Amino acid sequence: MNGAAARLVDGAVSVATPPLVYDRLVQVINHPRSGSVDIANVITEDQGLTGRLLKVVNSAFFSFPRPVEDVTQAVTVVGTGQIRDLALATSVMSMFKDVPAELVDLESFWFHSLACGVTARAIAARRGEDNVERFFVAGILHDIGHLITYMVAGEQAREAILLSRESGRPLHECEREVMEVDHTQVGKALLDKWNFPGAFREGVAFHHQPARATRFPVEAAAVHVAEVTAHGMEWGNSGERMVPPFDPAAWETLGLEAEAVPFLLGDAERQLEAAVHFMGAAA
Repeated sequence: MNGAAARLVDGAVSVATPPLVYDRLVQVINHPRSGSVDIANVITEDQGLTGRLLKVVNSAFFSFPRPVEDVTQAVTVVGTGQIRDLALATSVMSMFKDVPAELVDLESFWFHSLACGVTARAIAARRGEDNVERFFVAGILHDIGHLITYMVAGEQAREAILLSRESGRPLHECEREVMEVDHTQVGKALLDKWNFPGAFREGVAFHHQPARATRFPVEAAAVHVAEVTAHGMEWGNSGERMVPPFDPAAWETLGLEAEAVPFLLGDAERQLEAAVHFMGAAA
């Protein structure tokens, strides 16, 4: 773990531990005798989370032919892993409240994060991946390191943002120059501390350099393409004011045809509208 990144994470006391509901869900899901009712019982202890999950499973995200009326049914029709990841996404968004407004507009930040998440999810669906919510969460988390730097090292973060705007260089390069660490390293350090799955860690760590991902290259490539797309479409902002450099090898890793782009954008736009509706209360 990068030492400077770990120190920044340790300074963010309010996010020192992962969302409690996620830990509990992992424990219940991993228990050999647990079932849909046990998982639903954990979720329904949080009324806000319950409402958001029912909104998402009844939204354009899934387009089920009939309404899903309770959490037990949601777990059954969506799947335990997907429900766990969706619960994680909504819970993480509610944890970051103390970010200086002069450094980032949180509404715009989360809109950008959601846009990246739904685009990564659309890519995963196009590829036929089993758990597309894994890509959704990796996309949502990709810039979470920014929030840590804004909370803990605000002056340096501001200096890096100004340097990026004045020089026209990518923000992550300027962060390394000013702070000796960038938001991808800080984000990975946070997920390391939270002991999150490797797919999330590599999606966060390598979304600017997807070729460096060794265990989860597809997730990293999907988040990279999704982030460039979100910036290009001007879907929110996390601090970066320009479209990041695109790595063509990431598209090759995904194995998609160029003709898929319009369909991906259409899917992402449709899902983004649904995501803003059901995730808005968490941000």
